[in-house]
Amino acid sequence: MGDAAPITLKRLCLYGLWLLLSVVIFWGPSTALIRYSLGNDNASHILLIPLISASLLYFEQKGIFAELSHDYVSAAILIVLSIGTSLWAAHFRTVWSASGVLGAYILALLFVWVAGFALLFGRSALKNARFSLLFLLLMVPLPDFLLNYVIYYLQKGSADIAEMIFDLAGVPALRDGFIFHLAHLSIEVAKECSGIRSSLALLILALLVGHLFLRTAWKQAVFVVVGLVLMIVKNGIRIATLTILAQYVDSGFLYGRLHHEGGVVFFLIGLVLLFPVFWLLQRSEGRSGTLADAGTI
Repeated sequence: MGDAAPITLKRLCLYGLWLLLSVVIFWGPSTALIRYSLGNDNASHILLIPLISASLLYFEQKGIFAELSHDYVSAAILIVLSIGTSLWAAHFRTVWSASGVLGAYILALLFVWVAGFALLFGRSALKNARFSLLFLLLMVPLPDFLLNYVIYYLQKGSADIAEMIFDLAGVPALRDGFIFHLAHLSIEVAKECSGIRSSLALLILALLVGHLFLRTAWKQAVFVVVGLVLMIVKNGIRIATLTILAQYVDSGFLYGRLHHEGGVVFFLIGLVLLFPVFWLLQRSEGRSGTLADAGTI
């Protein structure tokens, strides 16, 4: 047991070389991913994902690397998957959108990263690190058609919430798809108003909070789903609030700072709404844990 730390350090250095070599092999997709993330507001989170995943591996290393071995079978399967995904992307690159092809290449790169992890640290470490490694999937750009579907349903959900608020507040509004006609103005819930960026931020935050503070898988899933629903509710509140202020106070609210810079304020409102859900889930886990402990005495 005394030489476990040096062995782990050696394997970590080898894994670092494995990552470096894989990036060199996938240099084109890697640089394209950086440009895509820096140039696309809906993908600005991508460059943070590997840093967060690495941080999780570092802070949870005691549990992850408690038992080391070499998992050649998993590594071989993942390498085959990487090669197959790369060939698939190369074959369909003239048919699929640029983001779809890029996503396939990045998925192939992630297969290589996980293959190296399995090879150098073994099946037990691979199992213990499954959250940190699966978290890397958030690096994969969505194909345009999938991203458009996500944005569409966020738009629809936000518009539905806004319509409900108008009805509850007694604000006369005629809805035509994503357009609301009021007495003195008309507003459209455009793609830019879908809340996709705040929803992605909430998804990342909810996944991390669930992993770190909730032990039960179904409660982690409930927390993430409720969080995404509350982000849609938050976005509907934002749209309705700005519209009502523009209708009855000043039309400048549709173009002012609250519209362009107020997203953080409404995001915090969403977090405030989410906190009681987290508190209830965590409290119930504490109770279940107490009952389980009592049963083993």
